[in-house]
Amino acid sequence: MVTGAGSGIGAATAGRLNADGFAIVAADIQGEAAARTTEGLAGPSVSATVDVRDEGMVRDLIALAERTGRLEVLVNVAGVGSTTAVTDTSVETWEAVLGVNARGTFLCCKHALAAMLPRRRGSIVNVASVAGLVGLKRRAAYCASKGAVIALTRAIAVDHVAEGIRCNCVCPGTVDSPWVRRLVDEAGEDLEALRSRQPIGRLGMPDEIAAAISYLASDAAGFVTGSALVIDGGLTAA
Repeated sequence: MVTGAGSGIGAATAGRLNADGFAIVAADIQGEAAARTTEGLAGPSVSATVDVRDEGMVRDLIALAERTGRLEVLVNVAGVGSTTAVTDTSVETWEAVLGVNARGTFLCCKHALAAMLPRRRGSIVNVASVAGLVGLKRRAAYCASKGAVIALTRAIAVDHVAEGIRCNCVCPGTVDSPWVRRLVDEAGEDLEALRSRQPIGRLGMPDEIAAAISYLASDAAGFVTGSALVIDGGLTAA
């Protein structure tokens, strides 16, 4: 099951995991976008319209996944951004960003675990960000929300490692996706300036993040849990 599967990292991840042999439940608040993602996927893949902040909708989504097959992998990609410093961040913006990024990830993990734990098998991969590891200008609510995702990932990992569940997260840097381009426009920033700040000299691509998620979801990462894998072109190393 992949949330935020309508575009960018989510769509790339759905395609990559399907190529790995998984049937996909592609969920997005934009149901038509999720449906486009599932076009051409192999197996009994389905799409769903879901607001991850809504516990009832999340519960129904897990039930859909269990009817489609056996939920073995959850990837939480759904997220929203912010483009203000803390002094300029309204309560409404704070709650909106934390609602999707932190509450949504929590709810999806909570109800996916209810399905995974009786089978003592499952892999959860949350999409955090380098913004959860370092401070970024004019991203106060976003940084806080992604820091919460990293901490939640580690808590789930230690709580359920003895029950056969692994939980990890990826921390992308700036990825060239429709979502990032919208944020850049909203903030009045220059995409070329974002490229130039990357030591590697370019932005990341959704397929590169999907490849890392594929690894963490797979049995090849059987000794990996509680990790935050940084994929940022050297940004946090510089």
